[in-house]
Amino acid sequence: MPKEFYTEKDIEDLFGRGIKSLQITENVVLTELAYEKANRLGLQLISERADTPPAAPVRPYLSEAGMVRAQPAIAPVVPPALNQTKPTSPDTTDVEKRIRSAVIARLGNQVDPKLLDNIIHRVVKGVGLK
Repeated sequence: MPKEFYTEKDIEDLFGRGIKSLQITENVVLTELAYEKANRLGLQLISERADTPPAAPVRPYLSEAGMVRAQPAIAPVVPPALNQTKPTSPDTTDVEKRIRSAVIARLGNQVDPKLLDNIIHRVVKGVGLK
């Protein structure tokens, strides 16, 4: 059976005609922009598979909260200017809240809140605030 490909324009046309959902099977392929447009418009994508965008890599470690990970054996290299002691370290939850509100102000509801929280947490931890 041939595959049906949907682009961003196809999703706009479906939504414009009043169609509120699209059944995603192994014979239906959405481009990345089509997937994003469907989410922005509120077009429900019905699928038996996990709800991941077409080009999204599978990252099981994001959902495996109880898994213990090995720490890197080499300490991160810190530029000399950043290696100085700071008088007081800002509260990391405050930093995360400020970053989250700035991203939401810029992108609106285009970002998945759980994914945004994971990214912010990893970046804050990666730069040494945690």
